[in-house]
Amino acid sequence: MNAPTLDARLEAVLSLICAESHADIGSDHAKLPIRLIREGRIGRGVIVELNPGPLALARRNVARARLEAVLEVRGGDGFGPLAPGEVESASVTGMGAGTVAGILSRAGERLPPALVLQPNDSPAPIRTWARANGYHLTAERLIPGHWPYPVLRLERAGGNDPAYAGLPLAAALRYGPHLLREGSTLLRRQVWDDVVRLTPLAAPGRTAQVELDTARAALDVLGETGR
Repeated sequence: MNAPTLDARLEAVLSLICAESHADIGSDHAKLPIRLIREGRIGRGVIVELNPGPLALARRNVARARLEAVLEVRGGDGFGPLAPGEVESASVTGMGAGTVAGILSRAGERLPPALVLQPNDSPAPIRTWARANGYHLTAERLIPGHWPYPVLRLERAGGNDPAYAGLPLAAALRYGPHLLREGSTLLRRQVWDDVVRLTPLAAPGRTAQVELDTARAALDVLGETGR
């Protein structure tokens, strides 16, 4: 089996992983861990999948790649099939941010020191979880696709996360502190789209007003006040 092709979002996830041992949670087809092994980014991996269909597919793909000696496929929910301290890092991709944050919250002592996460919607719940649970946001990517896909790397560390220093917190949680500082064209478009969408909905006391204020604060960081 040749090295599998990944879409742009999973290529970004792959670029942020480097560890001796790694777990891919909700792996589906197992293409990401196969590529990680093929490229020498990990020495061994654990593939976790809850649903029977994807679990069987992952096992078939690992067998076809002849990587059973270094990639173990386990059935189960979230980090449940792992032992505490078993892996150095883990990835969770292709799920809603709330779902990812729930998986992390239930993991307890099974959480590794490094996490690479790719939610399919606003990653604010993940950034909020990280700040409350001793993880620093060390890298971010924003990848174009059906919508902008955020990719985050978290690392366990003490003290306040320096990534948020000097930024409006709500805007940094919504759009990402590293991404705001980089100010890519894709992020600028995303923030402007939010402003356009929220402006006719906003009114005092409405959630849309809070979200609009957050988007406008992001524009201030980006140095934009209008098109």
